[in-house]
Amino acid sequence: MDEQPTPARRSRKFGWKSGLSLVMMSTFLITTACGSPSSGSTPAAASSSTGAQTTASSGPVEIEFWYGLGGKLGDNMKKVIDDFNASQKDVIVKGVVQADYDETTQKLQAAIAAGQVPAAVLSSNVEWAKKGYYAPMDQFISADPDFKKDDFVQTFLQQGQVDGKQYFLPMYGTTQVMYYRKDALKAAGIDPSSLTTWEALSAAAAKMTKKSDGKTTFYGWEPMWGADNMIDAVLSKGGSILSADGKTVTIDTPEWTSTWESFRKWIHDDGIMTIHSGGQGWEYWYKTIDDVMKNKAAGYTGSSGDQGDLDFKIVGAMEQPGWEGVGQGKPVANAIMAGIPAQASPEQQQAAFKWLTYFSKASNTAQWSMNTGYIAVRQSALQDEKFKAFSAKNPQIEVPLKQASHASPPFQDPTGGKITDALKVAADQVQINNVPAAQALAEAQKKAQQELDRANR
Repeated sequence: MDEQPTPARRSRKFGWKSGLSLVMMSTFLITTACGSPSSGSTPAAASSSTGAQTTASSGPVEIEFWYGLGGKLGDNMKKVIDDFNASQKDVIVKGVVQADYDETTQKLQAAIAAGQVPAAVLSSNVEWAKKGYYAPMDQFISADPDFKKDDFVQTFLQQGQVDGKQYFLPMYGTTQVMYYRKDALKAAGIDPSSLTTWEALSAAAAKMTKKSDGKTTFYGWEPMWGADNMIDAVLSKGGSILSADGKTVTIDTPEWTSTWESFRKWIHDDGIMTIHSGGQGWEYWYKTIDDVMKNKAAGYTGSSGDQGDLDFKIVGAMEQPGWEGVGQGKPVANAIMAGIPAQASPEQQQAAFKWLTYFSKASNTAQWSMNTGYIAVRQSALQDEKFKAFSAKNPQIEVPLKQASHASPPFQDPTGGKITDALKVAADQVQINNVPAAQALAEAQKKAQQELDRANR
């Protein structure tokens, strides 16, 4: 899943097997002020005091690393942590699991307010970096001859830069791709390679949908709840969130209204698509996967990181479609990043940097990609012998890599998340409440424009 948000792609906790996004939407655009928590420190925040105050130089530096990954993704993260701890004697990483990316951010806010922070966190927040809540890593990078900045996938590395400084390191890349039941498409005589446009996909979904007594019993497709999928489709049609000069919110243009209205129609009028919404953590995400794996839907749109949870004897993977007369899809591809809170001691910051760079080693990021489906962050990972052998046997691993080559960059919200929030509300109006897209987007544009004007004063 994704991953960070609209553009945020979120991680997952619950599920039929296990796993994670990239949306969404994204933890790195949240700008909640870091005041004193109203209900006291959270258990995770309180537990950080041990790591935050470790200063002994006679033994290894013990640090906490917070991450909101559950299921198989969480298992994979624990293994990497264990491998790191066994690989050297200078640093001991203690993993602290949160429910998802959003909870990680919320707990970190409380920890900052309490002055008891972890040394590393799987979260990134541009506005908090600007306010000094995260520590820049440039001094560590310049002192590390093995860092090899040019080896990183540059679009991912650049997403961690704020005002010319490297505040966050990419841990893995993510983009939302399409997963389909091979038997459902075969039974309907549909070649998955023909589904290169949304028009073709919706026609295929209508053909595969089954109804009984006016109710849909088998859906032709399931988009993922939230604005992410619909924003990807808008970007693929040539839409934008802001004007070129950054002064106008452009989420009520024809590219937006026609695209979102199509989704509303497919879900509510035609009954060929559906969404799961609400629930705890990533419950809605797993319910969506369940429908496909339990033969209740022909396919769904999900994260590249879902691959570790899927049975590819049953499902196949393909890139997101584009639109007729426009071109191939241009969905968002973004990096899930990690940062070092500024309140951590210098010794802990150094230890945290050592841990984060270990995670991004070519062999480790390649292994993470093979285990999860997320995109490796180092170019040299593609030359890893194990990765090359894996790709030959598991072609689905290449789908997100190919899509990332023509993907859109994640939206950097200049209002600190207010435009993103307006889009989330509008998406719920369209997907859940059956509100016409033009109405929902007009209301969102008005609110978002007010916030943008305020931010540009």
